[in-house]
Amino acid sequence: MKIAVIGAAAGIGLATVQKALANGHEVVALSTNTANISEHTLLTKINGSATSLADMKKAMSGADAVLITIGTKNKKPNTLFSDTAKALVQAGKDLNFKGPVLVITGFGSGKSSGYLSLFMKIVIGLFLKNQYINKTLMEEIVTQSNLKWEIIRPGMLSNGPLTQNYKVLPALYKGIKVGKISRADVAHYLLTEVENPKLLNQYPALTY
Repeated sequence: MKIAVIGAAAGIGLATVQKALANGHEVVALSTNTANISEHTLLTKINGSATSLADMKKAMSGADAVLITIGTKNKKPNTLFSDTAKALVQAGKDLNFKGPVLVITGFGSGKSSGYLSLFMKIVIGLFLKNQYINKTLMEEIVTQSNLKWEIIRPGMLSNGPLTQNYKVLPALYKGIKVGKISRADVAHYLLTEVENPKLLNQYPALTY
C-alpha cells in the first residue's frame, strides 16, 4: 500500500518510514527537512510543511493511508498541531480521501488529561503544557471531520528498542496506567494498525 507519513524526518515519523519501507510499502515522506531520510526505491520525499494545505495535498494524493507523526520541541504557545489538523481535514475534503488517518497526539491530551498520574501531571504542567493544549485542539478538529480517523495517545516516549511487547488500551478507565513506550514500538503499532485497522474512531493509548 502507499502510505503518507507527515512529520517523517525524526522520532516516531522516521521510525515509521523505515518500518513501512521494510514491510514493502510505498512511502511518501513529508517534512521540513528530509535530508536525513535514507534514499529508497519505494520512497518519495517532500520537503514542505505539515501546516501547508498544498504540501499536505501533495503528500496525501494517491495514498491509501495517512499517518500524522508531527512533533515540536517548542515549549511556548504554538499552533503546529491545530494548523496541521486544519490542513489535514481540508486536504481530505479536497481529495475526497477515504483511507484511514492515524494521528499521534499523546496521553494527557483531551479527556485523557483526567487520567494522568501525579508525576505526568507535573511533567506536562511544567514542560509540555502548551503542546498538550494544542494537541487537544488537534484532536477536536480531526474527530469532528469526516475522515476515518484514529487518535493514538502514547505514553512518555523513549528511544528504547523495538520490543513488540506493549499494551494497547482502547478506552479510559479509573486506575489506567500509561507509562513509557519507545518510539520504535509506537511505529510498530502504526504499521500494524494501518495494515489492518481495528480501532478507527477510537483513542487507543500505548504503554508497556
